[in-house]
Amino acid sequence: MIHPVILSGGSGTRLWPLSRAAVPKQLLPLASELSLLQETVQRFAGQEGFGAPLVVCNQEHRFLIAEQLRQLQVQPEAIVLEPVGRNTAPAATIAALRLTAQDADAVMLLLPADHLIADVAAFRSLVAQGLGVVRQGYLVTFGVVPHQPETGYGYIQQGEALGGTPARRIARFVEKPGAEAAAAMLEQGGYFWNSGMFLCSCQRWLQEMRRFRPDIVQACEAALAGERADLDFCRLDEAAFAACPSDSIDYAVMERTDRAAVLPADIGWNDIGAWSALWSVGAKDARANVVRGDVWLQDVDTSLVRAESRMVAAIGVRDLVIVETADAVLVVDRNRAQDVKQVVDALKQAGRSEHVFHTRVQRPWGWYEGVDVGERFQVKRICVKPGASLSLQMHHHRAEHWVVVRGTAQVVRGDDNLLVTENESVYIPLGTRHRLENPGKLPLEIIEVQSGSYLGEDDIVRYSDAYGRS
Repeated sequence: MIHPVILSGGSGTRLWPLSRAAVPKQLLPLASELSLLQETVQRFAGQEGFGAPLVVCNQEHRFLIAEQLRQLQVQPEAIVLEPVGRNTAPAATIAALRLTAQDADAVMLLLPADHLIADVAAFRSLVAQGLGVVRQGYLVTFGVVPHQPETGYGYIQQGEALGGTPARRIARFVEKPGAEAAAAMLEQGGYFWNSGMFLCSCQRWLQEMRRFRPDIVQACEAALAGERADLDFCRLDEAAFAACPSDSIDYAVMERTDRAAVLPADIGWNDIGAWSALWSVGAKDARANVVRGDVWLQDVDTSLVRAESRMVAAIGVRDLVIVETADAVLVVDRNRAQDVKQVVDALKQAGRSEHVFHTRVQRPWGWYEGVDVGERFQVKRICVKPGASLSLQMHHHRAEHWVVVRGTAQVVRGDDNLLVTENESVYIPLGTRHRLENPGKLPLEIIEVQSGSYLGEDDIVRYSDAYGRS
């Protein structure tokens, strides 16, 4: 049995302003109507010989990931929450330890959650071929056949052939090269882009990790020993995992072991590492533009223009990336798309929030978005899913006024239990315990007006919560 292990820890800073810390690129519908995570899960969901996916992710994204799996009607093997990021080697080790505990012969297929693969059938066939190599005791990675010199990827040089298989031993790994070196490797042949996808026996992975990084294995074992269930999630012991060294799969094992093999992969792979990559794989119009949303163009060539919340018009430009969201607009030369990370770094240094949240913030019960803000007041639009409820809570510094615009609200206010319908309102005085619930079968939408001396999201005292939040 092959167990897909989905690694969902990236932040996708080069795809700002769409990708943000609270909703990174793997959770966004960038290339289709499905998110990159959903596309990754679907490649092997329900396929013969494959188990349910095991997802290892940042704990802050747990509800979004669970909801996206629910939309696919996929029941995961587990959703394991990392309290802190420790790169891919610890995540792979946690997965291997969990899987071998229930299946001593388990094979895991390690897949980053944010990659695009155009030829899924070819990839499935490649994985089947790789299983024979794994049974010979090798750790297999998939080397993407390069079609152009690329400085944004690491490279793998193939070595001698493994008899009876299409795989090759790995001669060496090459860090991201300069333009001349990348062109030289493409001309020479025998080099592949490093995809970051791996197929291996869990037992073999743990053997190699104990050989090269026993400290990581020990920390992961301690983190799993202190694991606890939290709703549908598995929480690792926070202190034990925080003490785990950070390392990648390549550095920890693949560059050091003598059991590494590479399978050439011509599967339409792209890691969507920047807006320029999304332009390269997108459907283009007659002037090679990739367009999404309410966009009007005149005399525009070879550009990516994406509108999320309003109309975007462009005239007489070429080779640009223009991305509009409700609170930010990005305009960058398509050939400098990798530099978008500098904007995110500047936002962090300035203490701003546009790199973390969108104006619409997802919550396990639904979402809210800012409508207006001023001195001592804030207006929000709130949507609560059918049957969902916010926590029983209180605020020290603000009062709230709720107006129901759609659906029916069940409101706890102090000792009162109120049913509030469309066009009705309720006032929550400062310091009063309260809860908002949607008892109906349709989404509940309200307008919330906050007033007070401090309106931050951290002014919440929770007394009880259906989602286990403190």
